[in-house]
Amino acid sequence: MQKITTARSHRLYSTAAARCIEKAAATSLPPYCLMARAGLAVARLSMAIAPHAQCIWVACGPGNNGGDGFEAATHLHQLGKRVIVTWTGTGKSSLILNEKRDAKAAREKALAAGVIFSDQPPPDFDFCIDALLGIGANLEPDRESTPLILQWLHAMMASNAPCLAVDVPSGLNADTGEQTAIISGAACAHKISATRLFTLCLLTLKPGLFTCDGRDNAGEIWFDGLGVDAPAIQTQTSPNQSGHSHTAWLFGADRAAPPLRSMASHSSHKGSFGDVAVVGGESTATSHMEGAALLAASAALHAGAGRVFVTFLGNPALTVDTTLPELMFRSLNELDLSRQVVVCGCGGGKAVDAVLPEVLMSATRLVLDADALNGVAGNAQLQTLLKARAARNLATVLTPHPLEAARLLQTTTAHVQSDRLAAAAQLAGMYNLVVVLKGSGSVTAAPGQTSCINPSGNALLSTAGTGDVLAGVLAAYLASGLTAFEAACSAVFAHGRVADNWPTTHPGQTLTASALARSI
Repeated sequence: MQKITTARSHRLYSTAAARCIEKAAATSLPPYCLMARAGLAVARLSMAIAPHAQCIWVACGPGNNGGDGFEAATHLHQLGKRVIVTWTGTGKSSLILNEKRDAKAAREKALAAGVIFSDQPPPDFDFCIDALLGIGANLEPDRESTPLILQWLHAMMASNAPCLAVDVPSGLNADTGEQTAIISGAACAHKISATRLFTLCLLTLKPGLFTCDGRDNAGEIWFDGLGVDAPAIQTQTSPNQSGHSHTAWLFGADRAAPPLRSMASHSSHKGSFGDVAVVGGESTATSHMEGAALLAASAALHAGAGRVFVTFLGNPALTVDTTLPELMFRSLNELDLSRQVVVCGCGGGKAVDAVLPEVLMSATRLVLDADALNGVAGNAQLQTLLKARAARNLATVLTPHPLEAARLLQTTTAHVQSDRLAAAAQLAGMYNLVVVLKGSGSVTAAPGQTSCINPSGNALLSTAGTGDVLAGVLAAYLASGLTAFEAACSAVFAHGRVADNWPTTHPGQTLTASALARSI
């Protein structure tokens, strides 16, 4: 069993792949073996989380997830804990249990051991286990057991007791990270501290735990492979049985590029680290957005780029940044777009539309952000130019937030968020380039690559300008010679890691975008 941190990368498997692996593993194991291992793992982690708990409530559903809960309850009872089990075991739920041989055996084992079953949660529970719904169960409004499950989930949310979810939190889509709407309302009604939420993922790690609503609902994530080597099963699978393949990577520090100058030779010079040119920062009589471009430029500089140029759009008055005199200001026609990594769009406003054709045709390595993305979304000619870049072997990275991605895909933000992995892959395939879909668990996708979900970062990044900073960091990584996909994954990870470390490195200080740029 291991706690999932940002230190290591991990394979993430879809529900369908997890079921294939479980089926393949079960053929070489005795009956009930996987459930016995799962229940023991849940009991062990429960004792580690709450060793002094006086009353443990185990809420069990009708399927195998409930079976894991029954097995855990038996172990905790035998360890001398006061355990109360509630079960959605009425009507059709009983029929479902009868079809789940292992779950039925686990329930009978718990009853035989003397575990107390009740119709209602104990009023004095100080630790609870959510074994209600597994990876394949949906909380449908018209399902017979839904009102009871909701009642119990509400009780868990309203309490101050630590809560351990078995495999995935009930109501969370294991593939997409989208939380069932009827649970979301309850979560809003009760502010749940992430410090008391835990999830023990079993057999395989699921992507939904790490993106969209997943991270807020899963809390601290642990993993137990139950003695099954999923990658080995994947390797042994013949090519025509791709159901065992992992869906995505959880990108960790072991795959991230080191700081750009950490491995540089003594004879390095500024040309060794490449040039970045930031095109954006529209200034008009009514709007001044130079700050966005300066944030991107500052980030590129601090991330390790050799030289950084800035081209403002509109009618800027600024010709030097006295706080960062290293930045060089140029007009667009003075830039050598074929030799520089270009960041286009940060604070670009409507003025960026006029320069996008030249940028799309001339820049050999390009990061499109913010207003540049909106310009492409509303202009068929720009879309054609963007698609043509791949045929010319020009590197391109798009960095949309969900609304910008929705505009590019001509859909809604809700649709994008409902399956972030699919949306990022669709957008990457549409233009044959790299996409970073920003948000909780940012997704990096590219044709021919296994998508990566980023585990670093937190709510400290929810402030104006941090997206501009990411674009600049990404450009610096591109300028160093990394491929577009490698640069995107590593830049997103480094960007988030600053926020993760901030409370320790800068206690009591607010993380602003400018401070973030200086800290990369």
